[in-house]
Amino acid sequence: MSDLLAKFQNQLSNPWVLIGLGGQAMFMMRFVMQWIASERAKKSVMPEIFWYFSLTGGIILFAYALHQQDIVFILGQGLGLFIYLRNIWFIHKHKSAGDA
Repeated sequence: MSDLLAKFQNQLSNPWVLIGLGGQAMFMMRFVMQWIASERAKKSVMPEIFWYFSLTGGIILFAYALHQQDIVFILGQGLGLFIYLRNIWFIHKHKSAGDA
């Protein structure tokens, strides 16, 4: 057990591991926000902030994936970033058209 704790402590001293954890935290928060919004509405709801947490987490994890040089992770996050940006664009387009 002490070996495992020492390994985790060593990993946490690496700034890139902290960046990766920050990206994961953003992804966790999007689900927390979606859950809270759905509980309040008593139905499935996708709040606008979901997409901002998705984009922020995606950018951070994309940077982490580039640093790790992981092609699977890079491609997965790259596609996600496009989707998050597209949804944010739709939100702002509808707000500016008065459809909010």
